[in-house]
Amino acid sequence: MTRKTVRIAMNGVTGRMGYRQHLVRSILALREQGGLDLGDGTVLWPEPILVGRREHALRAIADRHGLSGEHVRTDLRSVLADPTVDIYFDAQVTSAREEALRQAIAAGKHVYTEKPTATGLAGALELARLANAKGIRHGVVQDKIFLPGLLKLKRLIDGGFFGRILSVRGEFGYWVFEGDWQPAQRPSWNYRAQDGGGIVVDMFPHWEYVLHELFGRVTSVQAVATTHIPQRWDENGKPYDATADDAAYGIFGLDGGAIAQINSSWAVRVHRDELVEFQVDGTEGSAVAGLRTCRAQHRSATPKPVWNPDVPATEVFRDQWQEVPDNGEFDNGFKAQWELFLRHVYAGTPYHWDLLAGARGVQLAELGLRSSAEGRRIDVPEISL
Repeated sequence: MTRKTVRIAMNGVTGRMGYRQHLVRSILALREQGGLDLGDGTVLWPEPILVGRREHALRAIADRHGLSGEHVRTDLRSVLADPTVDIYFDAQVTSAREEALRQAIAAGKHVYTEKPTATGLAGALELARLANAKGIRHGVVQDKIFLPGLLKLKRLIDGGFFGRILSVRGEFGYWVFEGDWQPAQRPSWNYRAQDGGGIVVDMFPHWEYVLHELFGRVTSVQAVATTHIPQRWDENGKPYDATADDAAYGIFGLDGGAIAQINSSWAVRVHRDELVEFQVDGTEGSAVAGLRTCRAQHRSATPKPVWNPDVPATEVFRDQWQEVPDNGEFDNGFKAQWELFLRHVYAGTPYHWDLLAGARGVQLAELGLRSSAEGRRIDVPEISL
């Protein structure tokens, strides 16, 4: 067995997602399991290089996880000039991502990145073109389709459970505290449009790949984006104006005729089993999928309720649904996609969640904001390079 060290420059690991999901639960988890076995006698050994501006924060993370000082860098250009660095990963704030990816592509590094990949469609498409012209491998994080609940939902779809799919209804969100009397769960830049914040920019790229992968390409969007909480308090306890949308209500037309409705909000209190749930209704059956669970109801087992507001409901509707079994073990979704990307880079296995797929997410967010501003439904043209 041959061990091949893969040096990965990880920019943005001081943030919640970059640290928790990508560094700890993906790259360090791969090291804990002994590396990634490619099946040809080679084991990939990921070696993270922590990149960022705050050296003290990076060194604290490195010390916490037994990484030496040489795993910490504050100069991105020198990291990208290092021939021993194979892959550049980006989990920075959105406004800083596009330029960093451009530099990494120019340096000939394979790139793997969080989304959105850029602040506008033109920039996102240009990144994809530059990467293809450079001949590098590139990937975009599309984590939700690797979650247990959606994997079970896909199993139902692939098995023909739904018949003809009619509609998809999604609910996502939770109450993010304003920051005055309780600290906010999200950083303040999320609520400033000038810093790349906003729930449309954040979540519509997710909805694009979920809908695209499971149900069909998004062909139209009609959205209302709003700022329900106009004032919040930042990490230092100072009030600021929230200039970015904190809620969005979207209707998406899908290739094949199904309609998707998805509500996204950081100003909603949760009255459902999980923070995100999708209900899919078809001619032969329905299902409700969350992050981890999926419940289904077949046509043959569908009850026949009768609308009568004058008497109390006697049926417990939730009890009439059947739990979809795991039928296997599910790994962390972020780690699962990291493994696929690393296999793509070093074993040449197929991989289609690339920068063009990321550009589709940017496109949907851009058109969603335009739809909200103009108050109309907008067609979503298919993009290509």
